[in-house]
Amino acid sequence: REKLSGDLERLRSYYLDRGYINMDIASTQVSITPDKKHVYITVNVNEGEKYTVRDVKLSGDLKVPEDQIKSLLLVEKGQVFSRKLMTTTSELITRRLGNEGYTFANVNGVPQPHDDDHTVDITFAVDPGKRAYVNRINFRGNTKSEDEVLRREMRQMEGGWASTYLIDQSKTRLERLGFFKEVNVETPAVPGVDDQVDVNYSVEEQASGSITASVGFAQSAGLILGGSITQNNFLGTGNKVSVGLTRSEYQSRYNFGYVDPYWTADGVSLGYNAFYRTTDYDDLDVDVASYAVDSLGAGVSVGYPISETSRLTFGLTAQQDKIKTGRYTVDEIFDFVNQEGDNYLNFKASAGWSESTLNKGVLATRGRSQSLTLEATTPGSDLSFFKLDYRGQLFQPLTENYTMRLHTELGYGDGYGSTDGLPFYENYYAGGFNSVRGFKDSTLGPRSTPSQGTNPGTSRDPDQDPLPFGGNVLIQGGVEVLFPLPFVKDQRSLRTSVFWDVGNVFDSTCKETRNADGSKSNTQCNDISLSNMASSVGIGVTWVTALGPLSFALAMPVKKPDDAETQVFQFSLGQTF
Repeated sequence: REKLSGDLERLRSYYLDRGYINMDIASTQVSITPDKKHVYITVNVNEGEKYTVRDVKLSGDLKVPEDQIKSLLLVEKGQVFSRKLMTTTSELITRRLGNEGYTFANVNGVPQPHDDDHTVDITFAVDPGKRAYVNRINFRGNTKSEDEVLRREMRQMEGGWASTYLIDQSKTRLERLGFFKEVNVETPAVPGVDDQVDVNYSVEEQASGSITASVGFAQSAGLILGGSITQNNFLGTGNKVSVGLTRSEYQSRYNFGYVDPYWTADGVSLGYNAFYRTTDYDDLDVDVASYAVDSLGAGVSVGYPISETSRLTFGLTAQQDKIKTGRYTVDEIFDFVNQEGDNYLNFKASAGWSESTLNKGVLATRGRSQSLTLEATTPGSDLSFFKLDYRGQLFQPLTENYTMRLHTELGYGDGYGSTDGLPFYENYYAGGFNSVRGFKDSTLGPRSTPSQGTNPGTSRDPDQDPLPFGGNVLIQGGVEVLFPLPFVKDQRSLRTSVFWDVGNVFDSTCKETRNADGSKSNTQCNDISLSNMASSVGIGVTWVTALGPLSFALAMPVKKPDDAETQVFQFSLGQTF
């Protein structure tokens, strides 16, 4: 019976939203079939006449300019009457008054039908009530995050009038942090007074970092032990800390990063990073390894908010690199070393702009984010080069449960001054989980020339297999449709999608390389062309665990360039979108 009542109400709403203001359900009969297996339901309906809107009026104390209220009206003269549009208009006016502090405003749409010509006048009666002020802003559920981490995201201030817009904006900023699985807000009236409210935010903490550990074996490096920790909410302070360590018999890698997003009270951020990588190349299996890069560097960055959703970031990094070659080092590397040497001290300056209107920091469902970054070596550096990178993504809801995601990444680098081209160890690569899924990591794009033994200290590579070498141009992107995972009740930590990925790396200028003896190398270039793009389709799942986001992808290549290596199943820990 309750289900039938709900169906009848939906039927009534259907008519009222299409102009039948006098629609009436005259009677309902329920009967059972002779075999007593089915039920007949007969609904007798009096539709009446269809009404159109003759006039729309406002009454009461509007408190805001009338033209602003009129701009919110969804009902217009000559339209077919719709109760849904009338109700939605009342909600929009109520929300507009709420932005000015009239939290207890009451707006009612009152239809007055004229049966003689089947028209209706609609009057929106506005009762703003008293302007309400915020007494206290309270937080509940933040068992890990400090109150200050939440309070500094508030755009609604205590003592100011209660703005619906600022309260909701503060809620969105908490969701963008990525620290909370869910954020809710309530504005109860303060007992004993009629012009004050409390604003109560309740949050549910979630994992805001990732931990990885790995044990492996490589013919060229022996036993490999590695681990990394990334915590975006370190000790509940809201600061980001990352530490990484990889050790093998011949190689050591260390990195450390720290970012304080509120170095100053107005949101200026400060970040540091340091890294060190060294290889004992004398003991390394030079029959397998092509080359190694020893690097030591440190950097600092400062970010400035320029609007509610965008900021500028400036950075400076000092980096010492040393190239170590081996028996089978490819010809392209020797071409660069012969021109530029094998030891470089570079100072990189960067400037970037970023914007985010995403509704959540993790597993967003609407909004966009994008960034544009320029990095270039400064005077005093041994090499002169630059890189320009753009990343963007857009989440567009399709229905309540389905969302479309568009994403792209573009990159371009080149040398300037005395440096001819982008250094090979700064090349872009494509293929892999965060690129074009369905292809092995970094296997798309240009290939190197196997060693012919013409350079000092080298021998002819017996395999003669061209290896991925990267390029100075990156083009990749894709389309995804996000949908809930069937049979799972709590979807807040899960995301499933079907996707189409496309991309590749290219050489903008395919220059001729030469060996130490002056002989030419047979460089396998990859000219910029849409016909050279790789693509794949598949299904992906992301699960936010206590160790960080865990993602899986099952992909099938649609277009496979020559020499590209495929990988049907892929997974990643600590990466999400």
